[in-house]
Amino acid sequence: MEGVRFVQVGDEPTIADWRDIHNEIIATDPLSLDEVRERSGRHRLEVAYVGGDPAGNSTVRRPTDDEGAMVIARVLPPYRRRGLGTLLFERGLEVALAWADDRPVETVVLASNEGGLAFALARGFVEVERYTLPGGTIPYVALALG
Repeated sequence: MEGVRFVQVGDEPTIADWRDIHNEIIATDPLSLDEVRERSGRHRLEVAYVGGDPAGNSTVRRPTDDEGAMVIARVLPPYRRRGLGTLLFERGLEVALAWADDRPVETVVLASNEGGLAFALARGFVEVERYTLPGGTIPYVALALG
């Protein structure tokens, strides 16, 4: 995909762009700017811009004692099926694998996002569990790299 620029979240404009993408795609669990600021200090957050417009984002979480490293890529609907998700995911996966050591690499997808679920499964992830957040109605699908 031509004309893509990746920016690690670190200033107010990228925090706002990352949040806007997240909240559009994960409308069931919207985040505030403060929550994104806090996450950007713990995780690697990145925004993908196409022609200067925010088009997608990614999250890479470090592994913990209880969980493996996690990579999540989100792409706004007008930019899907053009390779952007693959680029975001591969960039995040590279970081997650470096952080994971011998621990698993995981991802999570809203169950209603059939395209996202198919994307993860096609890349070797296998479903581990489904869960619904308190107050939520749409379950999340947790997957691990097989």
